[in-house]
Amino acid sequence: MEIKRLHVGKRLSEVAIHNGTVYLAGQIADDKTQDIKGQTREVLGHIDRLLAEAGSDKTCILSTTIYIADLADFAGMNEEWDAWVPSGHTPPRATVEAKLADPAWRVEIIVVAAQR
Repeated sequence: MEIKRLHVGKRLSEVAIHNGTVYLAGQIADDKTQDIKGQTREVLGHIDRLLAEAGSDKTCILSTTIYIADLADFAGMNEEWDAWVPSGHTPPRATVEAKLADPAWRVEIIVVAAQR
């Protein structure tokens, strides 16, 4: 059994790949001063980059979990999500309100995808 890990740190790896499945750690925005739309765009960009590095892309997403700090931001997050996700490739998804580790974070997204 081979497990490949990318961007391995002391606490977590950004990516784990096993049997053709790519698991991403929760992605958050580096620029915490942005509103929900800006943070969501940045996070989706991180996801694009990590999936490409793992031999996948957003058309191969199997499931997504989205954590938002305030459900009042749901529409703004969805606006960015809808512009990003390819038509016909919308994955199963859950979105929940959660107290995130840093109060300045508005959104955190976890993705599981198949490799191409």
